[in-house]
Amino acid sequence: MKKIITLLVLVLFGLSSVNSQRIDAPKEVSENKSVDNNVFKKGEYLKYRIHYGIINAGIAELSINEKVVKQNRNAFHMVGTGRTIGMAEWFFKTRDRYETYIDMDSIVPLEFIRDVNEGGYTIKRHILFDHEEDKAVDLDANSKSFDIDNNAQDLLSTFYYARCINTDNVKVGDEIPVRMFLDHEMFKFYFRYLGKETVDTEFGEIRCKKFIPIVQSGRVFKEKEGMTLWVTDDDNRLPVRLETELAVGSIDIDLISYKNLRHPIEFRK
Repeated sequence: MKKIITLLVLVLFGLSSVNSQRIDAPKEVSENKSVDNNVFKKGEYLKYRIHYGIINAGIAELSINEKVVKQNRNAFHMVGTGRTIGMAEWFFKTRDRYETYIDMDSIVPLEFIRDVNEGGYTIKRHILFDHEEDKAVDLDANSKSFDIDNNAQDLLSTFYYARCINTDNVKVGDEIPVRMFLDHEMFKFYFRYLGKETVDTEFGEIRCKKFIPIVQSGRVFKEKEGMTLWVTDDDNRLPVRLETELAVGSIDIDLISYKNLRHPIEFRK
């Protein structure tokens, strides 16, 4: 369940303009850096079904709840939750909750809260970010300080930051990075672009961009694990489907409900 929830919030892509085979994220971020957000707004709600074959295994939900002030900055408050349902409750009961507060201008995290219980294994994080000093402090780990990359994202803020970046010029074979601070470490993921494809959803047919995630061996994901994701090729840049091949069968994630999108989803006629 941890891998599935983690990948779900990473499936939006592109931390820089795309014009070469491998794209590096921006090296420098000024104090007054601004990111143009024409993608999401307060009140957006997304719901995903996680299923193994015909078995419904879990539900993941993402919402933008309110606007608040953090570190003297106007911020969005985002909440992501994941839980098992049905038969999966018997084998590996999961209750995950993630919260992030992101600067409304620069779309970087100011504060991140993680509270998960996965089959009795618990993780608690309460991270405060200092992007001027490139530091992160975990209040739930005796206020220990960690070095972070310039413009680092957290697990949940990545989902929203990446959606703000224009990737219209992406080419087949390009690898697009995401830099994220997770469990007191920096992770660098790449998403390899495979081309465009029409996906048949329960809402209708949607034209999407297709990707596979890549990360160094021994980390959260490996290319050989057979994960493929589809993201709407429109101004919302929403993940609508993810498939993970297993030794027997596959785990799939599908968008099953949405509200208050900034733009209408563009369905194929």
